[in-house]
Amino acid sequence: MLTVDKTDGTFLYEQVVHLIAGQVENGALRPGDRLPSLRGLSRRLDISVPTVRQAYLELERQGRIEARPKSGYFVQASRQNRLVRGARVSGKPSTVKRQALIDRVYDHIHQTGLLPLGIANPGMAHPATRTLHRAMKRVMARTESRLLGYAPAYGDPGLCRQIAYRYLNQGGSVDPAEVLITNGGQEALTLALQSVARSGDVIAVESPAYYGGLELIESLGMLALEIDTCPVNGVSLSALSKALEEHDIRACLFSAAVSNPLGCVSSDEGRRNLVQLLESRDVPLIEDDVYGDLVFSGERPRPAQFYAQRGQVLTVGSFSKTVAPGYRIGWLLPGRHLGRARKLKRAISCSSGLLQQLTLREFINSGDYDRHLNRLRPKLQHNAERMIACIEQYFPAETAISRPCGGSVLWLELPGGVDSEVLFDRAIDIGISITPGRIFSPADRYRNYMRLSFGHPWSEAIESGLEALGRLVRELAVSGRTPAPVPARHGQNLNPRVS
Repeated sequence: MLTVDKTDGTFLYEQVVHLIAGQVENGALRPGDRLPSLRGLSRRLDISVPTVRQAYLELERQGRIEARPKSGYFVQASRQNRLVRGARVSGKPSTVKRQALIDRVYDHIHQTGLLPLGIANPGMAHPATRTLHRAMKRVMARTESRLLGYAPAYGDPGLCRQIAYRYLNQGGSVDPAEVLITNGGQEALTLALQSVARSGDVIAVESPAYYGGLELIESLGMLALEIDTCPVNGVSLSALSKALEEHDIRACLFSAAVSNPLGCVSSDEGRRNLVQLLESRDVPLIEDDVYGDLVFSGERPRPAQFYAQRGQVLTVGSFSKTVAPGYRIGWLLPGRHLGRARKLKRAISCSSGLLQQLTLREFINSGDYDRHLNRLRPKLQHNAERMIACIEQYFPAETAISRPCGGSVLWLELPGGVDSEVLFDRAIDIGISITPGRIFSPADRYRNYMRLSFGHPWSEAIESGLEALGRLVRELAVSGRTPAPVPARHGQNLNPRVS
C-alpha cells in the first residue's frame, strides 16, 4: 500500500520518490507502465499536486521515468546496455544471395506452436478485429453483388481519395488519381523497382536493410550497394554522396522515415537533404514508408515525396503493418513514373481485393483507423520498453540494443562469439522464432546480430521466451560451440496463442 508519513522529517516529495523507485525495483512497476496522474496520486496519498509534480520531476531527472506529451508519466527502461553500433560498409555493389536464408526463416515464421519473435506484425499488439469486422459487415450489407466482381485495376477510387486526403494532414498534396492500390507493400516495392530499374542495375540500400527489399533486388537480377547507416539518424548522406560519385547508382531504396530493422526516425531536414542530394543527380528514391504511422510520439514523419521537385520519389505505403496484413492492401505513389507503374500493375496482378479495399475505406471514413492508431502506438512503445528491460536482465551485458522511436522491432548486436544463425536453429528447437542478422545484408554482414519483434500483446510467455533465448545467447557467448537445446521454463508452452 502506498502511503507517506507526514510526521517524518523527510520531505514529502522525497518520500514519493522513494515509493515510486521502490515499486520499480520490486517489479510492481515495470518499464513502459504509466504512473498515476498528478491529481490521482495526490488524492491517493493525501498530499498536494505540486508535491507530486516535484517528485515526478526528480524521478525524471534521475532517468527513472519520462513525461510524454498528452499522455502522462511512464516508467523508463534502465538503458544499461550500450546502443547498437552503426554500420561501416565496403562501398562495393554486391550480388544478393539471400533467398536460401530467407527460405529457412519463412519455413518457420508461421509454424504452429512457435513464439513468433521473428515476424514484424505491429498491428497484432492491439488488433482491430472487432472494428474491422463491423466495417466489413456494413460494406457487405450495402454492396453484396458488387463484391463478386473485380476491383478497378488501379484501386477503388474511394480508398484512393481517403489515402490522398490523409496526406493533406502531413503537409502535402496528392492527386487521388495518382494513388495506385497494390497487393500489400511488397507488390508496391516490386512495381517501384521495376518502374525505375532493370536487371544489372545498382540499387543503394541501407545497412542493415529490410530483407524483403533485398530479396526483390535478388529476384530482379539487380545489385545492392550498402550505405553506412546511423542507428539514430538513418542513412549517412556523406556516405551516400561518395557512393553516388563512385558508382552508377540507378535508384535508392530506403526506409527514409522509420527504419526496419533499426527503428530510428530520420528528421524532416534529413529527408529534405536526402531528396535534394538525389535530385541533383536525377536518381530516383523509393521510400518504404509502411511504418510512418507508427512513430511512438511527436509528429508523423513527413514523406520524402513532399520535398521532391522532379517527381523522382516513389512512396510505398501499406495497411499491413498498421491494421491487417491478411488484407494485403498497400499503395504506391509513383511520381512521374505513374504510367509505367500502372502497366506493371495490370500485367502482374490486374487488381487488388475489392472487399478489403471497401472495408478499409469504411474503417478510415468512420474514424476507427485513427482511434486504432492512437491505441496501437503506446502499446508498441510499452512493448519495446518491456522487451529492452528483459534483454538487459537476461542477455549478456555486452549485448547492444537499438532504441526504436517507431515500428515494432529491436535490432540486437550480440557478443562476438555468437552466430545468430546457430541461435536461430537452437531457438526453433525450443519453440521460438527469431530473425538472424545476415538476412539484412547482401554481403554476409551482421553474423552476430538479430532482429526481435515486439509487435504482439505482451505476455508472460514472451518474457519466458526471452529468458530462454538469453540463456542460449550466454551459452554461445561463453563456449563458442553449439549449445544443447534449453527447455522452456517449467515446461511452459512459449506460444501465447497455443493452449
